[in-house]
Amino acid sequence: MDPLRNGNNCEEDTQCAEEEEEDEEEEVDPRIQGELEKLNQSTDDINRWESELEDCRQRFRAVLVEATVKLDEQVKRIGRAVDDSKPYWEARKVARQAQVEAQKATQEFQRAVEILRAAKETIALAEERLLEEDSRQFDSAWQEMLNHATQRVMEAEQARTRSEAEHRKTAANYNSSISHMRQLEKKLKRSINKSRPYFELKAKYYLQLEQLKHHVDERQAKLVVAKAEYRAALRNLESISEEIHAQRRSLAMGTREQGVGAEGDGGSDDIANFKMESDGLSSDRADGAEATLEAGLKKLTLTVAQNQKEDSGDEQDDPCYPSPEIPSSSSATTILLLNSV
Repeated sequence: MDPLRNGNNCEEDTQCAEEEEEDEEEEVDPRIQGELEKLNQSTDDINRWESELEDCRQRFRAVLVEATVKLDEQVKRIGRAVDDSKPYWEARKVARQAQVEAQKATQEFQRAVEILRAAKETIALAEERLLEEDSRQFDSAWQEMLNHATQRVMEAEQARTRSEAEHRKTAANYNSSISHMRQLEKKLKRSINKSRPYFELKAKYYLQLEQLKHHVDERQAKLVVAKAEYRAALRNLESISEEIHAQRRSLAMGTREQGVGAEGDGGSDDIANFKMESDGLSSDRADGAEATLEAGLKKLTLTVAQNQKEDSGDEQDDPCYPSPEIPSSSSATTILLLNSV
């Protein structure tokens, strides 16, 4: 085996072990512990409510089967009187329901009457205090209070009117139901007396089944709530986990080392920020060379000008005098010297 490769594998294993130790030593988010406790609690609740719900359903089925068997026995023993007396028992049930509705409407009417009486007393007291205090001014606040009290009186009167109409309607329905029931009672008196054990037993089982059904509905509602809490805890755990992983990824990307060639990126900044500073010696030398060059140019220019002045007379008489547009050799020398600078 290649020793270099073996050494690299050992370093990688050591680095992985260190990362695992760091992850284990990393502090656990306290929200995770809280959501785990909620998850465990909701799981216990789900198991408990499911067990109790199943027990209530079994009791309901058992009572229902028992009621069916017992009632069938009563029908076989009593015979035809059960069917003959059914109109009376149905009318009796309707009369009881009408009685309950009439009692409820009576309570609503009495409540509306009390509210109306209190609202009228409030207005009466306000008017009495206003008349007793001569110095009191009838300001906007007092007017607003009276308007509010008057509005309450009007609303109470409307509520009383509605409740009174409902009370009369339910009372009439109850009286009609009672009258119909009594007529059937007189007509079917013999069948009613004979079938009474059957319908009394039926009413007893009916109440028992209603209570068991209430227990079933109650456990069912609690089970729904427990399952909703369980799902909420799971969603919270997933969101917390995603948040932690996102933070770890951002930290890993932020601490990543520079790639190959990344160290050369700073050179442009060094060049852009570079400033040439004079050391004094080099600048003195440059100034001296410039002064010497300027003096030589001045001297050369004066010499050329004098030669041109001396030769101007002869050149004007010479028919071969060159055109002014063509530069002479001396002026060309001057231009070359200037270009060389």
